[in-house]
Amino acid sequence: MPDIASRLIAWQRRQGRHHLPWQNTRDAYRIWLSEIMLQQTQVTTVIGYYERFMQKFPTVQTLAAAPLARVLEHWSGLGYYRRAHHLHAAAQSVVNDYGSVFPESQEQLMALPGIGRSTAAAIAVFAFGRRAAILDGNVRRFLARHHGIEGFPGLPAVEKTLWSLAEQLLPRQHLESYTQGLMDLGAQICTRNKPLCAQCPLCSDCVAYRQNRVQELPTPRSGKAPVRRDFCLLILRRNSRVLLETRADRGIWSGLWSFPECNTSNNLAALIRTRWGLTLIAKTAQPVMVHKLTHRTLHITPILATVRGRLRNATALEARFLSLPEARQCALPAPVRRLLEQKMRFSAT
Repeated sequence: MPDIASRLIAWQRRQGRHHLPWQNTRDAYRIWLSEIMLQQTQVTTVIGYYERFMQKFPTVQTLAAAPLARVLEHWSGLGYYRRAHHLHAAAQSVVNDYGSVFPESQEQLMALPGIGRSTAAAIAVFAFGRRAAILDGNVRRFLARHHGIEGFPGLPAVEKTLWSLAEQLLPRQHLESYTQGLMDLGAQICTRNKPLCAQCPLCSDCVAYRQNRVQELPTPRSGKAPVRRDFCLLILRRNSRVLLETRADRGIWSGLWSFPECNTSNNLAALIRTRWGLTLIAKTAQPVMVHKLTHRTLHITPILATVRGRLRNATALEARFLSLPEARQCALPAPVRRLLEQKMRFSAT
């Protein structure tokens, strides 16, 4: 097998990233937080969130002690909100089960909520200098191209092959530089679209490069198109305030604040009266908003409605009338925040 590790380590030291906010530290908390945020999210997006999150929750103890709603508020806009739920639960486990000290072994790290095999390996390498292989999306793509591995990387047989390669390629020394090199190569050179193969330190023995198959590998997922879901969001206005309510702890946007959801067949006047004790004065349907998630596409019809009366919470979900500045401070899903900014710059009615 070519000496991939030594070339990758040398390249990383010359051209890799060395000044990200979570680098140059052995602080397991900082490293863990960055790895969770970086799951399915680009570095450029994560940096600002990471720095603000660290200011608000500087230690695992402060994070564990915070209400989940506050954690979600500071995660708002980063997406994949289940990560924030797991983050909070894992922080509490570290505090309660490990005396606020992160466990060092990959196996113990994997037992914490939201930490899979690759994430646990990255934490073990960067925080504790352990010898462990990572296999995130960037590494899967690199290995599939470099070794000419066909098949969708998410298939069990293909994934097993990739893990085997990842383990075989591990060097005996300089694990931090090697692991960071894999991450940097995938993010900067061996990218999903328009990879910079001529700048790659490993292109000379890359199967996909030699065979002109870089755009074919890794093999894309074959299967169903994203599921379409249609629903309405009620933007209920009373004077200069808007009604927001917490969503259930399941499904999309779990635990976040949102405009209430309904379907197009609802009798809105009856729904509003029964659910909140309010009287509908006027309503207007707005153009459909399309919001794409990984496995589904949301077609959201906003309904602007003016209401009056005293709010009566008739459900288990917390509901409040908030001013626009107050609403902006809530943990909101991206499309709800976008609707808030588009539709809610209203004057008192």
